Amino acid sequence: MTLPEPLAGSVQAVYEDADLLVLQKPPGLLCVPGRGPDKQDCLSARAQRRWPGALIVHRLDQATSGLVLMARHIDAQRRLSHAFAERQVHKRYQAVVQGLMGATGEDNAWNEIDLPIAADWERRPLRIINAAAGKPSLTRWRALSHDPGAQTARVELQPITGRTHQLRVHLAAVGHAILGDALYADATTHAQSPRLLLHACHLDFTHPATGERITLHSAPDF
Repeated sequence: MTLPEPLAGSVQAVYEDADLLVLQKPPGLLCVPGRGPDKQDCLSARAQRRWPGALIVHRLDQATSGLVLMARHIDAQRRLSHAFAERQVHKRYQAVVQGLMGATGEDNAWNEIDLPIAADWERRPLRIINAAAGKPSLTRWRALSHDPGAQTARVELQPITGRTHQLRVHLAAVGHAILGDALYADATTHAQSPRLLLHACHLDFTHPATGERITLHSAPDF
């Protein structure tokens, strides 16, 4: 493992070895290129300039910040992708949400949101809760703190499944949209922050080459 090293465009490596990278993605940056010349700047392109051949293993939404795992070669990518598919990679997030979520429950107790998510074909790329067509989707959450004055809560989130926009859709569906969410929050909640207050703060996985357990943390800047 080397010391953290800054990348061009304010992306930082928090872990590096011969097999994998863990990068700190800033909010607003795509993980992979999008359509059009204005969407070619992305996390994978910046990483490949520093580590040729670096490969994406999973993604965060463009608006989400935090830890992203990448592979240095195809064998590591295959093994890490398999670990994600088998739910052997554990991720946690922090978010600030509208309302005093969990204020009446036991402190630090884990709860679940179990609501099926489907594509909203008429408003792609949005997702919706749909009991008939949705795929099973499970999020664990617990309240970390509350701000009665602002009527907000800081929560920790653990997605058990990995649906597109899962955390954002689930929190909005239970009446606690994430501050700054341009897709799923109402106008007032969206306007409460200039960015989406959602950060991938924790990664825990088995190293694909050594078998060592790797646990990494990243504190949100909000």
